[in-house]
Amino acid sequence: MLNRTVGTREARESIAIAKDETSASTRERRNPPWSVAVALPALVIAVIALCALAPDWLSPYDPTDFDTDAILRPPSLAHWMGTDHFGRDVLSLVIHGARRSVLMGALAALLGAALGGAIGLVCGYFGGALDLVAMRFVDLWLSAPPILLAILIATALGPGFWSIILAVGGVGAPRYARLMRAQSLAVARRPFIEAARAIGVGDGAILLRHVLPHAFSALLVMATFGVADSILTGAALGFIGLDVVDDRPDWGFLTHQGRGYITVAWWFAAFPGFAVTALVMSVNLLGDALRDRLDPRLEAREPR
Repeated sequence: MLNRTVGTREARESIAIAKDETSASTRERRNPPWSVAVALPALVIAVIALCALAPDWLSPYDPTDFDTDAILRPPSLAHWMGTDHFGRDVLSLVIHGARRSVLMGALAALLGAALGGAIGLVCGYFGGALDLVAMRFVDLWLSAPPILLAILIATALGPGFWSIILAVGGVGAPRYARLMRAQSLAVARRPFIEAARAIGVGDGAILLRHVLPHAFSALLVMATFGVADSILTGAALGFIGLDVVDDRPDWGFLTHQGRGYITVAWWFAAFPGFAVTALVMSVNLLGDALRDRLDPRLEAREPR
């Protein structure tokens, strides 16, 4: 009888291990770590990041040089993306505009994730009146059109790079608050949290050491998509003229400058717009791949 019990247990363990290996191999085939869907957007992001880090080395011309003899020239071997209404090389402007656009999107997403994540984490953990009041404000904030709120905030703060970051980051914060509240609610009721409280661990330590690490993967995925949203919203604000007008504007303001010449010089507005589109699509695709690898619910939905 003992041998039969041991044999049955070993058989069950073997079946469980086989199922885990099959599930892992299925996930690996479905989401290979370096598929084209991951490698291509990663390459685009790497190229744009390189442009943002070293624009002076990569641009063929100085974006501040005016050439009155080359005004609104079409794309050619001398100017791959043509020239603008001042005779400046559009490719050089796009390369130098990458730093401002990338920083704008990354910093705005970081601000929104930090602010909204902290609010959601605290409200979900403590609950009560704090949670009720804060979430009603979040609901009110989410009920308004995001782009309209961003325009109002940026206009109130005045045109400028940091004004757009504060506006876009503030508009995105409520989404992170909602996500982190849900994650905090789920983790705060688990037995190991109750055990930590029972042995005298403080609320701050529990939030930072236990709740936040369990919610971080969801926050990371949303922040990836938030970067894309922030880049797009920042470009929209730049397009309507809320960014600082200087010799190295962002892609949104370049598109704003080129819209008046769209019928005679399409390249002036088109190439900065293509750069925004390529970066936003690449970040979104990378976010999809990241979600597929970090979201445990996808494993539960796998066909058996």
